[in-house]
Amino acid sequence: MPTDPATVPSTDAVLRWPVEPAQGGWYTRAEREAVRAVLAESDDWHVGWKPAGYVGAFEDAFAGFTGSRFAVAFNSGGTALEMLLHYLQLDPGDEVISCAVNFVGPLIAIIGQGGKPILAEPEPDTLNLDPTDVERVISRRTRAILVTHWNGAVADIRPFLDLADRHPNPVHGAPLIIVDAARACGGRTPTGARVGAEGWATMFSFESKKLMTTFGQGGMVTTDDQALAEQLRWLRTYGGTEHWGTNQMMTKAQAAVGLVQLARLDEMNDARIARAHQRTRGLADTHELTMPPVIDDRRHLYYRHNLLVPEAWAGEGRDELMNTLAAEYGLGSIINDRPPYLFHRLIRAHTAGQRCPRAEQLTARLLCPCLHPRMSVAEEDEITDAVRGATAQIARTRSTS
Repeated sequence: MPTDPATVPSTDAVLRWPVEPAQGGWYTRAEREAVRAVLAESDDWHVGWKPAGYVGAFEDAFAGFTGSRFAVAFNSGGTALEMLLHYLQLDPGDEVISCAVNFVGPLIAIIGQGGKPILAEPEPDTLNLDPTDVERVISRRTRAILVTHWNGAVADIRPFLDLADRHPNPVHGAPLIIVDAARACGGRTPTGARVGAEGWATMFSFESKKLMTTFGQGGMVTTDDQALAEQLRWLRTYGGTEHWGTNQMMTKAQAAVGLVQLARLDEMNDARIARAHQRTRGLADTHELTMPPVIDDRRHLYYRHNLLVPEAWAGEGRDELMNTLAAEYGLGSIINDRPPYLFHRLIRAHTAGQRCPRAEQLTARLLCPCLHPRMSVAEEDEITDAVRGATAQIARTRSTS
């Protein structure tokens, strides 16, 4: 079977469970009623689709939910992060540190805004950015540290704040802590604060697969920095009358749906956590597999349920397991995420000479079988049976080879 570098198989046509859910949460009658109300109102040519009232209400609700002073909505999480970095006005050689285990988006944003991405290793258990390795690579050119709450496992922001204070940039002062919470909306940090309340600024994504979605795209930035919030509002609306800007507004319909999704976010996350914990319990006796760390419910939202195969299976054995799950059990899986320099030409060029062996070793053992909060208990039992059965097959094959 042909194997895509990140998913098995590359098409969902033969699968009972896809490589990943096409939508992370779900919609109810409340979302549909909100859309109908917006359609009815906006059909009046006197009213139209100007988004200000709805977007403002969504921003206020989101700021209140996260405990931040300001929330600024965008048409996507990617553009939100780009504008955060644009605000820094990065000079050539200015460095932004990010984890080597990451989606391509953050690194592309750093490159696109003129910065130099500096890669650091992940922690071995959560695969979040390792503050110890950040201290190894931090320098006098560091402008920001980009901390990703990887796959829903909420990172502790405090060590990065302490690091930044100990290693000031000679021109700009302490490097800024930017948080990528695209996969962790609704989580809590070790201090008990909601994700979005700590660090200089936090980016959220409402893309279709995320924990909540606003018609498949959308994003938000939370911050306590009033100057940043004000400039982000200019940047997304052509700069007003004095500044550079572009059009990155969230639509009225997106905001209306976002208000409903936000009110239901804890419900959807609770269901996701319950399914993930069921899977972890169901696989507890599968000694070949390392489960995701079980931390406080609100600190791990299980955007993905990550499994690690034994070191001896890294690469080839992991691929055999993914292929067996797909071909014999109809269960798709994905590798979220390999170090982007391994497969992305532009990122490889901009990180030349940087390698993160721990990241490569861990992600060679990584697979994430499909998980969704609306899977039934019985369906989840079938999936855990499939993972146990396929793992046993690979173990037998490898023991006799």
